[in-house]
Amino acid sequence: MDEVTGRILVARLDNIGDVLLAGPAVRAVAAHADSVVFLAGPRGRDAADLLPGVSQVLEWCAPWIDPEPQPVTETEVALLHKQVRAAAPDAALILTSFHQSPLPLALLLRLAGVDWIGAISEDYPGSLLDLRHRVDGDPPEAERALSLARAAGFDLPDGDDGRLAVRRPLPDVSDLVGREPYVVVHPGVSAPARAWLPDRYAATVRRLHEVGYRVVVTGSASERELAATVAGDVGLDLAGMTNLPTLAAVLEGARVVVAPNTGPAHLAAAVGTPVVSLFAPVVPAARWAPYGVPSVVLGDQAAPCRDTRARTCPVAGHPCLAGVTVEEVVHAVRHLAEVSR
Repeated sequence: MDEVTGRILVARLDNIGDVLLAGPAVRAVAAHADSVVFLAGPRGRDAADLLPGVSQVLEWCAPWIDPEPQPVTETEVALLHKQVRAAAPDAALILTSFHQSPLPLALLLRLAGVDWIGAISEDYPGSLLDLRHRVDGDPPEAERALSLARAAGFDLPDGDDGRLAVRRPLPDVSDLVGREPYVVVHPGVSAPARAWLPDRYAATVRRLHEVGYRVVVTGSASERELAATVAGDVGLDLAGMTNLPTLAAVLEGARVVVAPNTGPAHLAAAVGTPVVSLFAPVVPAARWAPYGVPSVVLGDQAAPCRDTRARTCPVAGHPCLAGVTVEEVVHAVRHLAEVSR
């Protein structure tokens, strides 16, 4: 295979967590390329801005990936082509999950003038890919993406441990959270199938407070009602008060983060904080559990919803997470707080 050099476009068109998990692959490319252009979807754009090694971020909503896609139009395709031609990458790596095809984007990038394209593909790519990489087994998502970068000739530099990471420095959030140790509870999810019951979260916050932990509850502006319920009168409610960099700083300051399988769990991993993961098995924990940090995965990973990729729970009673108790979560927090000291 010819050596891939120059200005490299790396594409990952999903959510915040997906983009953060692409970080090791991006750093591998950045260690050898002249520069890295990252093509993100609107749901992952803010995370792309946090990735070390990225020189420029392009944003485009892929209608075959976004969960609420708009119609395919010539205008939208022309917008992508305009951005890619202006960035003028010499090559592109398309990062996808195991259930996604890179070929629609490969076709559009070809038409935008990208000469060399690599991706993981089970489907026959014809002339759409110059590198058709295949992955055996069920590796963590970060390692799967990194294997594509390595197949294209990009490897992590000496001293890079391959964990998730964000740009430094992060903002000072001491005015938000104070300086005393705390645990973060993040109850919100983008897909309802991954949610734990709000009253369980609220009871967990109360119990953590009773056993001596200060608790900070995080969430987006749209999650204020949920966060207020969970925080009650003992948790510090920061819902709607952080952007992604400040949220990263809040998570970095925590002793442990409690969160479902959602972007902030991966953001916690990217800043090195242990995670209690309330993990609904609609996607495999082997691929999507918090990567590279101490973690405890809770939830029935053999529940009937396993591997369905459902956004709304397909099983009455939500059995994968309904069986997780408050005491299990508190025990996991105490364990991670102790082992990570």
